[in-house]
Amino acid sequence: MSLSPLKLMCAGGLFAIFSSTLSKSPVLPLFAVHLGATASEVGVIAAVSTLAGIAFSIPAGMLSDRFGRKTMLTAAGVVFASAPAMYLFTRGIWQLAAIRFYHGLATAIFMPVAMAYVSDLHEESKGEKLGWFSTATLLGRFMAPLTGGALLGYLGSGSHLGFAAIYSVCLAGGSLALLVSAKMPSTASSSQAPKTWTHQREGLMQLLSSGPLLAIGMVEAAVLFMYGTIEVFLPLYGLSQGIGAFQVGICLAAQVITLAATKPAMGRFSDRHGRSGQIVWGALLGAAAAACMAASANFGLLLALSILVGLSLSIVTSATSAAVADISRCEMRGSAMGVFGTIMDVGHSAGPLVSGMVAAFLGFKAAFMGSAIVLTSAVIAFKAITASQLRPCSINGRG
Repeated sequence: MSLSPLKLMCAGGLFAIFSSTLSKSPVLPLFAVHLGATASEVGVIAAVSTLAGIAFSIPAGMLSDRFGRKTMLTAAGVVFASAPAMYLFTRGIWQLAAIRFYHGLATAIFMPVAMAYVSDLHEESKGEKLGWFSTATLLGRFMAPLTGGALLGYLGSGSHLGFAAIYSVCLAGGSLALLVSAKMPSTASSSQAPKTWTHQREGLMQLLSSGPLLAIGMVEAAVLFMYGTIEVFLPLYGLSQGIGAFQVGICLAAQVITLAATKPAMGRFSDRHGRSGQIVWGALLGAAAAACMAASANFGLLLALSILVGLSLSIVTSATSAAVADISRCEMRGSAMGVFGTIMDVGHSAGPLVSGMVAAFLGFKAAFMGSAIVLTSAVIAFKAITASQLRPCSINGRG
């Protein structure tokens, strides 16, 4: 029985994100220390894959517009399949940093191109279908640390055998992602590609100056800024309030489970009722939850607020990615998703960095409240720029 392109894409996303997440959570800092890294060097090694995403998401999207989605998905699959093998032969910390950068290229290529691919296939229901794809990747992201933790717990968190076992599983997952990518049918995007690189560059400049696209990206960055803040500092805040590590883990898991369980439904809702209002109200829900988290001191309330954070992420991100697909024509959709992905990565990485400085001077409560203010400000700017209506942008004279 042959699988539909959407099911293949979801399977590829699950394997790819499972493999890439397993390579870093929870093994990366332990492996880096095993190789002799200091705490600051661990931070640098952890950050380089995100830098690859920021640097290469736009070029990857542009290349998919030019040469086709399948070509770039297969290229990402090659990186997913080859990078894990390199960890097995790593003997130095800067070797590890170089491999992390190379591995980061896989996600930088894969995510914007995959979202463009799904949108190409499902113009009328892209919100729902992007939601299913996101749920598949979240399942991989959820399974990875459980698998890594189990392997390290059984084989030893500081043993070379444990690290080798984890990266061997990463290799299997990445190889499956490559296999699925190679089986993907081509879409019509390459036949509609800009005629020359000049036309494509002009199209990219139009995207970069598109107020609605930048406004959508700003809200996405802000909600991930909020999520990144809570993801990193909720454990420390919970422990400071006498809440156990296991209970904090339940709160963080509840966010991911809520996000994965509701994204297809939220995407379908945005298909039927519009993106703009959903983005606004979802973001305001997240801002309210983050602000209330600053005043929470018991497990039950933190759990309820964590579920609301997950729901806010679901409501916002299921509409933002579909909105970007709405306002970009098929021949430049990969580039638009690349721009969107770059903005998103900046927001997600800035959250812990900026909020960490706030927490150092003013405490965790101020960090949570600050993330709520950032998200509320982004909503206000979004409303001002879009005037409550998202219109398709004109690329290469079309639309």
